[in-house]
Amino acid sequence: MKLRILTLGIAVSMLSACGGAKQEDSKVLNVYNYSDYIAEDTIPNFEKATGTKVTYDVFDSDEMVETKLLAGGSGYDVVVPTLNFFGRQIQAGVFLPLDKSKIPNLANLDPEMMKRIAQQDPDNKYGVPYMIGTTGIGYNVEMLKERFGGSTEIANSWDLIFKPENIAKMKDCGITILDTPADMIPIALHYLGEDPHSHDPAVIQKAAELLKTIRPYVQNFHSSQYVGSLANGGTCLVVGWSGDIIQARDRAAEAANGVTVAYSIPKEGAPQWFDMLAIPKDAKHPEAAYAFINYLLDPKVAAANTNFIHYANPVSAATPLVDEAIRNDPTIYPPADVAAKMFTYSINPPDVDKLYTRLWTEVKTGR
Repeated sequence: MKLRILTLGIAVSMLSACGGAKQEDSKVLNVYNYSDYIAEDTIPNFEKATGTKVTYDVFDSDEMVETKLLAGGSGYDVVVPTLNFFGRQIQAGVFLPLDKSKIPNLANLDPEMMKRIAQQDPDNKYGVPYMIGTTGIGYNVEMLKERFGGSTEIANSWDLIFKPENIAKMKDCGITILDTPADMIPIALHYLGEDPHSHDPAVIQKAAELLKTIRPYVQNFHSSQYVGSLANGGTCLVVGWSGDIIQARDRAAEAANGVTVAYSIPKEGAPQWFDMLAIPKDAKHPEAAYAFINYLLDPKVAAANTNFIHYANPVSAATPLVDEAIRNDPTIYPPADVAAKMFTYSINPPDVDKLYTRLWTEVKTGR
């Protein structure tokens, strides 16, 4: 899952081009993360506490980070892939097995969540969860009501997205869908009553055909720009990541611009995903990476990050420190009955991944 535009003002310290002593080099950290996916003061506070200079680069899709990792020599010490991509990258041998003695704050993690993650990372050998989110529907409340008889009930179902007669009503005010087949194809499969984890080409083709039926109504395929556009009224309907849409909601409220944004986890069920902290096996500064991962698992730091980006974190002791409005928001911390209908993404083998990519190109180009 994730707002994908870097917040201006985040302190990013660039690594000096000149060489230095090994001691100086050890105080360097190169991070590759989704953008605006961390509180504004987390990096500066870490730098101040440790004397480490952090270079913080950003991406807006898992496909981007995977390309760098699989090519080798990424230059990063900490990366943040989503669990299903992470599982495949483990199989490719790109990560350093964790020395858990260097991450004492692992004790703060929810053990039940770690068991779920261990299904793709056995024994939690290579990664640590950073944030948890869902993929659902974001919408402009007023614009939706205008087109559906004063009600927003339709937003509680994927019918709003996947029935052409519904999505067509929103075309004039701007529709954006995530530009990632890894999200959209499983969602479409789930809506059709198929297994979202299916690797059967014939089943996956059904998802593509469904997505093609709504292609004429989609203005943009993008995984970051919709946040600002939704907040300022330039977009009225999105399929996006929970924290992004909730941030758009809060931005609109703070701007008092007359735009009301809401987020829905559809009643049929939706994806729940985990973004992982991992160390590439060729990381140049693994000690700094361990220190950074441990820092992010501190309850106060985790709570501050959640309060800023509006994604749930896996640190149990952080929950009481999260703003009450956030920890009681069922779109951020879903109740048990909603969570029961959620699904995670599967690890796709290379042939399925290639099929996803080809079909997604067909969907976007309208072929």
